[in-house]
Amino acid sequence: MKGYSHKTSKDRMFRIVTVIIGIAINVLLSYVLYKSGLPIYLDTLGTIWVSMVAGIFPGIVTGVLTDTLCLAFNENAIYFAFVNAIIAMYGAWFARNRNIKQVKDCLIFVMMMGIILGLVSSFTQWVLLGGPQNQSTILILEKLGVSQEYARFALFVIIEIMFGTFGSAISLTIVRLVLSVFPEDLRVRIKNGGWRQKPLTSNEITRMDSLSDKINFSMRNRIAITFVLVSLAVSSTLGFIGIRQYFSNAIKEKTENAYHAAEFASYVVNPEMIDEYIRDGKDAPGYLETEELLYHIRDNAPGVRYLHISKVDKDVLISVFDLDEKKEYEARTDLELLKAKEPGKFVPLYEDFVPYHEQLLKGERIPVIEMKSPTNWTATVSLPIMDEEGNCACYAFADVSIDYIADYMQDFMLRVILSLLGFLILIISYAIWTTGIHITYPINSIVAMVEEFAAAGGEQSLLDNAVRSMRRIDIRTDDEVEMLYHTICNMASDQTENMRSLRRFSDSTLKMQDGLIITMADLVENRDSDTGAHIQKTAAYVKIIVEGLQKKGYYAGKITPKFISDVVRSAPLHDIGKINIPDEILKKPGKLTDEEYEIIKTHTTAGKNIIEKTITRVGGESYLKEARNMAAFHHERWDGKGYPEGLYGEVIPLSARIMALADVFDALSSPRVYKPAFPIDKVVDMLQEGAGTQFDPKCVEVFLESMPEVRVILRKYNEGVTP
Repeated sequence: MKGYSHKTSKDRMFRIVTVIIGIAINVLLSYVLYKSGLPIYLDTLGTIWVSMVAGIFPGIVTGVLTDTLCLAFNENAIYFAFVNAIIAMYGAWFARNRNIKQVKDCLIFVMMMGIILGLVSSFTQWVLLGGPQNQSTILILEKLGVSQEYARFALFVIIEIMFGTFGSAISLTIVRLVLSVFPEDLRVRIKNGGWRQKPLTSNEITRMDSLSDKINFSMRNRIAITFVLVSLAVSSTLGFIGIRQYFSNAIKEKTENAYHAAEFASYVVNPEMIDEYIRDGKDAPGYLETEELLYHIRDNAPGVRYLHISKVDKDVLISVFDLDEKKEYEARTDLELLKAKEPGKFVPLYEDFVPYHEQLLKGERIPVIEMKSPTNWTATVSLPIMDEEGNCACYAFADVSIDYIADYMQDFMLRVILSLLGFLILIISYAIWTTGIHITYPINSIVAMVEEFAAAGGEQSLLDNAVRSMRRIDIRTDDEVEMLYHTICNMASDQTENMRSLRRFSDSTLKMQDGLIITMADLVENRDSDTGAHIQKTAAYVKIIVEGLQKKGYYAGKITPKFISDVVRSAPLHDIGKINIPDEILKKPGKLTDEEYEIIKTHTTAGKNIIEKTITRVGGESYLKEARNMAAFHHERWDGKGYPEGLYGEVIPLSARIMALADVFDALSSPRVYKPAFPIDKVVDMLQEGAGTQFDPKCVEVFLESMPEVRVILRKYNEGVTP
């Protein structure tokens, strides 16, 4: 594991170096293109290369950090960070689902890249930056002579798509050349450098993802959504606070400018001349000069749109100076041509000023008043101009326009959104990547291996393989998931060893049981000196028959591995009932009388009773069920003429039908005191004749097909008998 860990650390370092190289390539190309003014999009080359070599998340990191670093020489670069992120996603998808060696796939990639770059770039430049930013593009548009706004924008989009396609073609060509000489093993190591466990293949990833589909809401989705919501909440809150604060400060700054403008106006206007200005208008001495100065004040006060000097009289305002037309001082050549409202004109008091009417009549200062209309939004500063006697001669009203501040804020918000969008994509991709690598895939891998372990059941080899597979996952997340993984591995390993110990104990117990069975059968056989090695041979024949039935597919619903084991192990007990037969009958060398034969026949029911009592005492049937069947019914016949119950056909238990054939074959092929052993060919003929009458024909079929094995057993136990 240490070697694997060391290799993984180097792979992660290769992955980081790949991202750094990609960023360096992007920044260098971006700087060269920015300084040269070439309208070719080659500053995504590093992003494409990294996304195809290392994957989607490193590609997004490369793209976003590229445009962040490019702020050092291009203040608009950050607005294109999300474009680089989109290109990284598309590049990673292309590398995973398409073949970069196929010309058709590459053409599709170039076209899609050109469309993405062209549309997003043209929209961002036109809406956010006020139009094309590249001088080459501007010259092309000017030469084409398109003046209409929509046509100009459409042409600009087409030009950007063309430049984007051309740049993408160059970038992909370079990437293809690099990948053609790039070591494949190094590429795989870079790709796998992000894993915190044994890297998964695409099929394994699909399997892991399918495990998540079984649950309503996966942890990966939950954490990813949490990341997104928190990011949106934080960025939205900070953005709202920043915008609101900026807006508030902007209004405050503009109202201060308006106040200073009104204050300067109060210095310029002679309060003692107000009545004369109202009466004589522009013919009054000094009126035009004062107006000229007021224009200077108004034009040099940032954000001040209107400057009014008015006298308050009852519920109206009497206009003295009304500078409501924006005039550049340098453009005026004749003061008589100034388009100002006539002095002395009565203007109704605006509705927003009505609550402050009494204060205005008293010449007091009033708060800044914001006025909104469908076409205008202004903030008005009102400053009284006092005469020598301390009376309010008039008011200086300075209006600052808030409309352009709101317009600027909309532009500012769009810039903030575009600036944050790339980082938001980066955060989302990080959430998905880190959740998958550190949580989802490790946990799903553990789940899959636990399911494999559980499916192994009691099969020791499958359990061992499951534990080895679990160890091979080698999760290294350095957190609770890794701790859980090691705990489960240790638990599975301990359980496997416990199963091994139990199996050894069980095997020992079974061997002891089998030994007792053989001993009991030997006790019975030793009383019947005429049946040499009968239990060994019949057990071997039973095994041949039952396995032959399994291979043929006969009685598939009945013959299971457990059934085979139970029948073979129970075979030695088929004559256990002979223990109740008197020696004088059991060992009689001559032919039995009818009465003696009836007594011999009782060994079947006696054997059945003995085994049933044993079953009752041990509290379970296990393999003794088949031992009971074989002891009770191994003398039944297929045609129903057997004993003790006269069962027929498949009504006879299968184990008893198998035992019947094995028992008769051994009796015919072995010598007895009352007869010699029949030749094997004769025995075969006799079995064939009995198929369908005395024996199950399927059992006879598979037994006769296995005669080579049967002959081996005969040679082993029947000395002097020619098999």
